[in-house]
Amino acid sequence: MKYFFLLLVSGTGMLISTSCQARPKSTDTLNIPFGARGRIIYHLQQGTYSVLQNEIATVHNAYALCQSRQQDYDSRNPGTHTYTQTTASTPAGKATVYTITHQSNNGQLQQLFYIYPHQNYFITQVRVKSEQTGCNKISPMVAAVVDLPGKGNHPYALQVPFDNDMWARYHAQELGNSSFTSSEVTALYNNDTYAGIVLGSLEQDVWKSGIGFSTGNETKPPSMILYAGLADSIITHDRCEHGAVLPQNGYCTSPKMMVGFFDDWRNGMETYARLHLKYEPRIVFSWNQATPMGWNSWGAIQDKISYNKAAAVTRFFVDSCQAFRNADNSLFIDLDSFWDNMVEGGLDGNTNKLQQFVAYCKKNGFKPGIYWGPFTDWGKYDRAIEGSSFQYQQTWTQQNGKFVDTDGGRAMDPTHPGTRDRVRYTLSHLVKLGFQMIKIDFLSHGAIEGDYFYDPTVTTGMQAYRKGMELVDSVLDGKMLVYAAISPNIATARYVHMRRIACDAFSAIDNTEYTLNSTGYGWWQNQLYNYIDADHVVFGTAPDNMNRARLASSLVTGTLTTGDDFSSKGKWTSMALQLLQNKALLTIAKNGKSFRPVDANTGNKGVNVFTQEINGQRYIAVFNYTDKEQEYHIPLQRAGVLSKTPQQATELFSNSPIPLNNNSLQVTIPASDAVIYRLNKL
Repeated sequence: MKYFFLLLVSGTGMLISTSCQARPKSTDTLNIPFGARGRIIYHLQQGTYSVLQNEIATVHNAYALCQSRQQDYDSRNPGTHTYTQTTASTPAGKATVYTITHQSNNGQLQQLFYIYPHQNYFITQVRVKSEQTGCNKISPMVAAVVDLPGKGNHPYALQVPFDNDMWARYHAQELGNSSFTSSEVTALYNNDTYAGIVLGSLEQDVWKSGIGFSTGNETKPPSMILYAGLADSIITHDRCEHGAVLPQNGYCTSPKMMVGFFDDWRNGMETYARLHLKYEPRIVFSWNQATPMGWNSWGAIQDKISYNKAAAVTRFFVDSCQAFRNADNSLFIDLDSFWDNMVEGGLDGNTNKLQQFVAYCKKNGFKPGIYWGPFTDWGKYDRAIEGSSFQYQQTWTQQNGKFVDTDGGRAMDPTHPGTRDRVRYTLSHLVKLGFQMIKIDFLSHGAIEGDYFYDPTVTTGMQAYRKGMELVDSVLDGKMLVYAAISPNIATARYVHMRRIACDAFSAIDNTEYTLNSTGYGWWQNQLYNYIDADHVVFGTAPDNMNRARLASSLVTGTLTTGDDFSSKGKWTSMALQLLQNKALLTIAKNGKSFRPVDANTGNKGVNVFTQEINGQRYIAVFNYTDKEQEYHIPLQRAGVLSKTPQQATELFSNSPIPLNNNSLQVTIPASDAVIYRLNKL
């Protein structure tokens, strides 16, 4: 089945080193092979190109475009069109680089294609020669017809949110029937065959990139556009466009963009994430300790946190829940928001309670954690900034002349010296107090576009975000595990070890479903971060089935943080003693890697079936989010079991053996429940 789209792709970056350029060549057609079955055919005189896979055109008549407030640069403009072929060392390895130069009355536009030996993807970008004016939107692929490869009748396009604020959701939308914008990356795939195309920006240090889909009509096909320069009041929380991106070394340059063709789009998303990490490597220190596990106070205690409660929770794990430990035989005990209940007169005042908490954790072999938001003002009234001569109002970001409030908090300019004084003051105190983990929250506030930034070299929210996060890491100085809560999905990967995949989640089944929408379509972020996390697991007084589902949602996401008020007794303590000490379940938690989705056709709802291999054994997790019993038939081959050797399975919550028939798993899941199977070869 074919679906046709207008395609606009964007991307940024720079060559690391380049060979001497060949003499410019002029011809009608340039043939650029990539991978085992792909090639790009560039029609130089027309300024357009097509992309073929298996000799079938998947992209037709694409062109490059750059827009500024003064003029547009278009590869199709009349003029001269030449190319050079060189080699270059790039973060992804040695590449053959084809540079197409378009010279017209509007100026010079160059399009670059990076080709890598034996890779089924290429990387493309655009740069425009500009001495003074900057660029507002820029794309290396525009107005292309796309034909999804592979057979089958269920094609989807994946909508990826910019961040995890305000319970944003991923959405697998039927191709051709929806209008939406995906942030930074998308996959066009067939759920029957898994075949698909992955397109995504490999750099976010300057631009936000968007992939927009729109439905067609009787006179024109549906369209899909990818571009650098995304600003949207819902997606990115921006009510104004970013400023012009100023030229560097005479050129205004797009992000680099990967365009890849994969037999399994899930491999493609993981390939994209690993490639992204090469172009934007981590600046946070390398984490070589065990998978983090522990407790967070926001799950149940919230604003009632005190030293006595935190100490009592710690005693619960010391005295009662002794098997709940990571591979280092430790836990993180994390004080979330309102930890300042334990402080008198600010961090320069009486911090004895915090010091006692840190000492008590360490005495018992645990690691103390803390919480803070570096770019958000919750007071929202003018007052002196802690550790600074500036006032809060001087740091507030403005859009269209108004201060920016998002999700209840006021955005602060990460480049303002007052904001930066506050970061140094607070984080240096927390480091000195001996905390070993920090949960930093509401980071998206630091990426919001502004009418201006204090630093005159900064014109975009992503440039401001980079400067702010680099400062955070430099002050922490390798002293803490860094965990991001609300934050940009992809751009945060350089600065933290661990990231919450979604927004707040508690014990109800709809919380589990919401979380596994993000895990089911965003699992590939475990290739960007050391770990992704499903937020605190709260049992509370919820029924046993919902507690099983909530715990399972955390296990398939990758790490395990619990959140009940263990300073008091209730149903939650008995559930913790039962579930948090299950050795088979803890084996999954200690592995720390996300499960893959088996099917990715649930729209904006949670994925039902996940799979992962751990220590040579295949695990399959199945969730029922409904209020009625559901039957599932899961072919084992589709769940990643490639061997035809007969299998037997054990359900881990009940420790019950399950027979497998005809290389398939047929199960009935009670309402609002979950099961996890471990398959063992006979």
